[in-house]
Amino acid sequence: MARLNEDAQWIVLMGFIVSFSLFFLAIVLNQSVVVGQTTAEAVSEFPKDDIRGVRDVVIQSVFMDALNKTAVQREIQTIALTRQGAVMSFSNTTDGVHTFIYIHYNNGVTAYNESYTYP
Repeated sequence: MARLNEDAQWIVLMGFIVSFSLFFLAIVLNQSVVVGQTTAEAVSEFPKDDIRGVRDVVIQSVFMDALNKTAVQREIQTIALTRQGAVMSFSNTTDGVHTFIYIHYNNGVTAYNESYTYP
């Protein structure tokens, strides 16, 4: 820069400052986009269709005959674990008129608990 006059040195210096500031702004913008993306993904990870499907099958299995009931419920837990990676547990009690069904679903990200009463 020894051969440039003073005005040219200021132009080159301002060029460096502008390029570094643009680089810094690009990094900050990139980080804000990543944060927004992960927040949106967390909302979309709630497996409501998986929970609905398993819930419907569990409720149907409670009203089966005793012979098929245990085999079907064991299969529900096995399929939920292998296909969805979810731990499924449920139980039911009857007090004569009402049937109470307790459902627990956990896939490592989402935990869902429900108490269902029929009728």
